[in-house]
Amino acid sequence: MEIRDWNKKRVLVIGSGISGIGAVKLLCAAGACPVLFDENEKLTVEKVKAKLPEGTAADIVIGALPEDIKSGIEAVVPSPGVPVDTAFIEEFRKKGIPVLGEIELGYLFSKGKLAAITGTNGKTTTTTLVGQILDEYYGGVFVVGNIGKPYTESALFTKEETITVAEISSFQLETTDCFRPQVSAILNITPDHLNRHHTMENYVAVKERIAANQTKDEVCVLNYEDGYTRDFGRRCPARVVFFSSARELEEGLYLDGEDIWMAWEGKRERLMDIHEMNLVGMCNVENVMAAIAISMCMRVPMENILDTVRRFKAVEHRIEFVATKGGVDYYNDSKGTNPDAAIQGIRAMSKPTVLIGGGYDKGSAYDEWIEAFDGKVKCLVLIGQTADQIEACAKAHGMEEGKILRAESFEEALRFCTERAETGDAVLLSPACASWGMFANYEERGRMFKDYVNGLGD
Repeated sequence: MEIRDWNKKRVLVIGSGISGIGAVKLLCAAGACPVLFDENEKLTVEKVKAKLPEGTAADIVIGALPEDIKSGIEAVVPSPGVPVDTAFIEEFRKKGIPVLGEIELGYLFSKGKLAAITGTNGKTTTTTLVGQILDEYYGGVFVVGNIGKPYTESALFTKEETITVAEISSFQLETTDCFRPQVSAILNITPDHLNRHHTMENYVAVKERIAANQTKDEVCVLNYEDGYTRDFGRRCPARVVFFSSARELEEGLYLDGEDIWMAWEGKRERLMDIHEMNLVGMCNVENVMAAIAISMCMRVPMENILDTVRRFKAVEHRIEFVATKGGVDYYNDSKGTNPDAAIQGIRAMSKPTVLIGGGYDKGSAYDEWIEAFDGKVKCLVLIGQTADQIEACAKAHGMEEGKILRAESFEEALRFCTERAETGDAVLLSPACASWGMFANYEERGRMFKDYVNGLGD
């Protein structure tokens, strides 16, 4: 439901993180009267107010929302981390009050063209690469969304000639309605966040929302080697462009040996050797093919696209090489927050590997991840809430008890790694789990890993 006039509208913004703060700033600029609400009683009004520009005309409520405020609300903007199936949100929905996320809010106020990217894994790398390609060609591109920059922060600065590139999570897609990119992409869909979405069917349906409002005049880039996205290609409302890492396509981007090819409008063209990239792992080959397809559909010349691809460096925390210490290579894959992402991390390793795994339980199964070790993992160091579950799974798949270590803290896990790794080995932080509980986010986990590694002697 689109609200056309926000002036003096009483809008409840739930959550005081970056999405909530961005939403409040935009709503104030639009003349609305936002109420910023956060249930976290450890916060204070003063702490939340410090995140906002001085003089921001927003009410701030901590802990519980008084009935007199609740009764006057005309729209609700929950932050992505707020489940939308709670009784609290449903109460507003039943009254016919619009519930829209920060992404939808930003979209309603933005101008220009939009490329939007989702998928279980690879979103950040692909979004960053597409953003760099488009910015180097067009200039002034906004890169927003789940990548850590609220859409609402940039929406009012966009113009008709502006291009925005958005990384969109399943949590953000739950609260979209009018959202309509010119080019969308679903990189892959594997089990994740089932504690939030409850079933795989729900999760898949949410991912597909990225293309829900597109037409055949627009494009959706899909992974042919993913069963869910290949199936969606048959009923997608947009024109579909596939990419494949396993077969030659009649049309689209595909990998043949170690070369990326493009089949387009009846012609075939070899684009590049994958060894020209600075990225490692088949997951990144797929990310690059998706980025090429998206950028091409955003009308960037191929020579410009490939030039940027060849210079592009790995995104922080995603199979990121940190350093070689004592003959051991250290890789930070803290963004491997689910088993499928962590599978890509271990597949990228070419040496005997000491692996740090475990963390917050999102309801994932770990069998395929353990199977992907394929003899590479000489030692598995486990941390966090899922340590018991992962250890049992590893033993069920034949991993010897002596190769599994339990650490009470992240610092202890890092020490175990340096003690077990030998010259010629790799140490990989790729936990297959979220960071919550031990860390504020995966970035903090990755930075701690890098700080520790960089502090080691040569």
